[in-house]
Amino acid sequence: MLPLTLQIAPAQVIRGTGILAERLQTCSQWLVIGGERAIAQLKNQLSAELWHKFLVSESVCDCTPDTIHHLQQLVQTTSPNGIVAVGGGKVQDTAKLIAHECHLPIITIPSSAGTCAGWTALSNIYGDRGEFLYDVPLSKCPDLMLVDYDLIATAPVRTLIAGIGDAIAKWYEASISSGSSSDTLTICAVQSARVLRDILLQKAERAIADPQPSNALWREVVDANLCMAGMIGGLGGANCRTVAAHAIHNALTHLPQAKGTLHGEKVAYGILVQLRLEEMQGNQLASSARQQLLKFYSQIGLPKSLRDLGLGCISLAELEQTAAIACNPKSDIHRLPFPVSPELVLSAMVSVELSQELVRHSS
Repeated sequence: MLPLTLQIAPAQVIRGTGILAERLQTCSQWLVIGGERAIAQLKNQLSAELWHKFLVSESVCDCTPDTIHHLQQLVQTTSPNGIVAVGGGKVQDTAKLIAHECHLPIITIPSSAGTCAGWTALSNIYGDRGEFLYDVPLSKCPDLMLVDYDLIATAPVRTLIAGIGDAIAKWYEASISSGSSSDTLTICAVQSARVLRDILLQKAERAIADPQPSNALWREVVDANLCMAGMIGGLGGANCRTVAAHAIHNALTHLPQAKGTLHGEKVAYGILVQLRLEEMQGNQLASSARQQLLKFYSQIGLPKSLRDLGLGCISLAELEQTAAIACNPKSDIHRLPFPVSPELVLSAMVSVELSQELVRHSS
């Protein structure tokens, strides 16, 4: 039997408030990679003396080949002792890949609860227009992940809501991609995904209503998005991959109009399309699950249609192109337990739109 290797979790995860200054004391000559807002927030939480011990990159917006190349050159010229990644998912993915390729330790500091990228051993690469290109598996998870609730509370509530959309997809995708696996850790991952779904269904609305560190429910949902979702992917490994929800997300990134939408918002819409595809194969449980999610999305503000994503005016040709991209031969959409074609995906997307139009006209 071949050895199975899983990159399950960061070597250490520390959660709390006001933890950054103490935990970064020993990081002299580490390179800070981050978004503009996140770098400013981090600087505000550190003393001037400690801040001056760091090297700081220009702000990072997207994880593109050009950005990666530029940062590799910066590492070569500055020879940092490690990487500190502070920002959202694309910043985390960029910094993790730099640390991986340059053989440097990395500390991830999520600035929002929008994705579990600060936890995982994976980087998603995008093109200059924001289109998803491919992902890169990494040799390990981060060395340290710092979840500072004070920092995360400064992010727009929209990022938390989007993170819920991304995290809840774990159940709908892992329960399919795992198949009938009897592997102990895969079973653990799938059941954890079910628990994650239930936590979000039960607590998300109240967390969003009071998004501050003193709210225990808010902290629980933040932990669910950042940590539990990442742990599920780590435990499940190759048996718990993304399926149609993320495939639809990846295809939508090729639309210029989707540039302003968040990762988890597109994933949330993708779950609805995946469940509609399952319904079209006669899966009545998928029908019930979709109706449950539609109610949940209404409660917390996740998109239920392309119109909600701000994509209601795309042409039929663009919709056909999106369906075709979602079904490219390497797409994870083919992990569904039935054949999927661009025509079937297009039909599912149109069905999701029409059902929401009927709801709008009847209300």
